[in-house]
Amino acid sequence: MDDEAFDALADSLRERLIDEAGGGAGDLSDRIGLLVDREASMLDPASRAELARRVAQRVFGLGALEPLLADPQVDEIMVNGAGAVFVERGGRIEDGGVRFSSEADLRHAIERILAPLGRRVDEASPMCDARLPDGSRVNVVIPPLALDGPVLTIRRFRRRGFAPDELVAAGTWSPPLHDLLRAAITARLNVLVSGGTGSGKTTTLNALSAFIPAGERIVTIEDAAELRLQQPHVVRLEARPASLEGRGEVTVRTLVRNALRMRPDRIIVGEVRGAEALDMLSAMSSGHDGSLGTVHAGSAEEALRRVETLALMADLGLPHAAIREQVAGAVDLVVHQARQSDGSRRVVAVGEVVRVGAGPAIRELYRLREGRPVWRAPQRAALAARLEAA
Repeated sequence: MDDEAFDALADSLRERLIDEAGGGAGDLSDRIGLLVDREASMLDPASRAELARRVAQRVFGLGALEPLLADPQVDEIMVNGAGAVFVERGGRIEDGGVRFSSEADLRHAIERILAPLGRRVDEASPMCDARLPDGSRVNVVIPPLALDGPVLTIRRFRRRGFAPDELVAAGTWSPPLHDLLRAAITARLNVLVSGGTGSGKTTTLNALSAFIPAGERIVTIEDAAELRLQQPHVVRLEARPASLEGRGEVTVRTLVRNALRMRPDRIIVGEVRGAEALDMLSAMSSGHDGSLGTVHAGSAEEALRRVETLALMADLGLPHAAIREQVAGAVDLVVHQARQSDGSRRVVAVGEVVRVGAGPAIRELYRLREGRPVWRAPQRAALAARLEAA
């Protein structure tokens, strides 16, 4: 029996199981086995076992996504309607080799993902962000916003982050760059990690945190918890979206402001994407040296401009010049990471933040040009002294 026939029979048996649910008794897995044995007795034992597995997928699994979620090499799963499912492996997007047989099957999979999390999507609320119990991030968009059927994106979560030495081995950092970043964290510089989507900012942030001494109190704040710090004194905070009734939202900004009252030695913001930028800058310049964060940007220079723009979203009426001055005084170093054409992620620039006539600017200490590193000594004597002492 070919795969299409297997799938058709599995779909039929799933519907039969639903029809018989009212009078069924016992464990659902046992009932599936009995149904397969009764309705497909002509198949050999191996085929019946495979058929039972496919029926189970359709009943309480995630259907076509199950083999992809079980593959440790898959970093991201992208479902564009009931057509092909794409995945990211090793930094490259490719066909996942599976597909949903219908839009209804895809909708059922989305419901099975969101229901245990207390979330849902419908025409009144056609978008949803959520986090799976294992930490993976889920985004769902359904019609009428998604014109070609429901769109489901799952960014897989690694239970163990990469250590600094592993990033050196992978080519993300060079050994001299490893030493510079270690010195920056040890010297309690305020560091911003920038890069595009999927460039590996969180991976680098997690690796940088490994340089923080074990005796410090660290508060991490994330929209969806991904960081896995190894220090013994870590307080992890996660934002909460509004409930189905539109109540109970707790924003990243609220958590950053609350963290200031928790006696942190360092504050780590998983991603700065809103008005919390102003509160993060305030923390960095008011005794919480050595704080870290990430921001979406195409370059280190753009990272500073983006932080300025996000800080203005706090809507406190501060003049732009005051915000720029705060950026210049708060951020010491910007580490920019990019995904290369071959799918690898590399830190391509590290710059110190200096003051110029128009406000903060980036002066590169390290730049990867055509695969070759270019280095410069720090301009700021105080920064150079702190790095040297570390």
